[in-house]
Amino acid sequence: MGIPVGKLSLYTALGGVRPSACLPITIDVGTNNKKLLDDEYYIGLRQNRATGQEYMELLEEFMTAVKQNYGEKILVQFEDFANHNAFDLLAKYRTTHLVFNDDIQGTASVVLAGIVSALNLVGGDLNDHTFLFLGAGEAGTGIAELIALEISKRTAISVEETRKKIWLVDSKGLIVSSRKESLQHFKQPWAHEHEPIKELFDAVKAIKPTVLIGTSGVGKTFTKEVVETMASINEKPVILALSNPTSQAECTAEEAYTWSEGRAIFASGSPFDPVEYNGKTYVPGQANNAYVFPGFGLGLIMSGTIRVHDDLLLAASEALAVQATEENYAKGLIYPPFTNIRKISANIAANVAAKAYELGLASRLPRPKDLVKFAESCMYTPVYRTYR
Repeated sequence: MGIPVGKLSLYTALGGVRPSACLPITIDVGTNNKKLLDDEYYIGLRQNRATGQEYMELLEEFMTAVKQNYGEKILVQFEDFANHNAFDLLAKYRTTHLVFNDDIQGTASVVLAGIVSALNLVGGDLNDHTFLFLGAGEAGTGIAELIALEISKRTAISVEETRKKIWLVDSKGLIVSSRKESLQHFKQPWAHEHEPIKELFDAVKAIKPTVLIGTSGVGKTFTKEVVETMASINEKPVILALSNPTSQAECTAEEAYTWSEGRAIFASGSPFDPVEYNGKTYVPGQANNAYVFPGFGLGLIMSGTIRVHDDLLLAASEALAVQATEENYAKGLIYPPFTNIRKISANIAANVAAKAYELGLASRLPRPKDLVKFAESCMYTPVYRTYR
């Protein structure tokens, strides 16, 4: 129960969602771990994991019961589901329930915000850039899709076309069209025409990306050669090493700044201390999902939104991106300081709610005139009465 309890604690602490409106749930579908099954103190379900039809029927029963008991506006957040289940469940329920997958959509929204913010440092518009991912799971493909949607929104070019600006490398190398038949369905949209490339370093040389994003879960994969090549291609390479924990980060902040001679725009999934290079102090940003999901959830709740549309995720990204200041940029930060998180969450909630009203997805009427003030008024604060 640690994960759902922890996530809901952040909804309350960072987004001001009332604790009484939160219910942590773990769905136990069994385990294939024989050691656990044989452990007399194991408190989980003592059977092998449910899969296939049995698994989907259990989730269907759960989703139906949630809606019957709590109504149309109950928000269900999926967390830590395996890749294939995560995409299938999101695709199945996003049109019938108010659902949100933080691993896919929350991560994507936070990273897109960082990239949009970084444009203030590197210049150009989003569609002027080329993106290369190391890692093509939930996080990687989720981020890639949201970037493609944002470029499409800004340029009126089709998503199918904007995807061609984005390349992904998985454990077998660059995802290209000759591999399409063997790819999982969520990777197929990213299979572009190109000769096969096995190594990341060779992919960087061939694709010449302006933005390098790591979601592989494998540490030390942004090697000295990779970062130096990024720096030789770009005046200010954007390098996002997003894998957690710190030991799994594709590179450290110090490596990114040192190998790029202080020119990299860097952010990570794990926290890194400030780095001093050539007499200048660089403060690495952290692309933490907690920037977005608490405010995003508050925005859905306070507006009575009934479905999560991709445009709501874009609205959250835009609201976060504009919170970074010139003072932050001077230190190399592309995210605002986390100390302002309640203010950040209120602004994200307001922007998400505004988009929900615009799309006709909000059921709380009439629309409040000042959505930021309304968001702040909805936020729970643990202040208790003084009786003496």
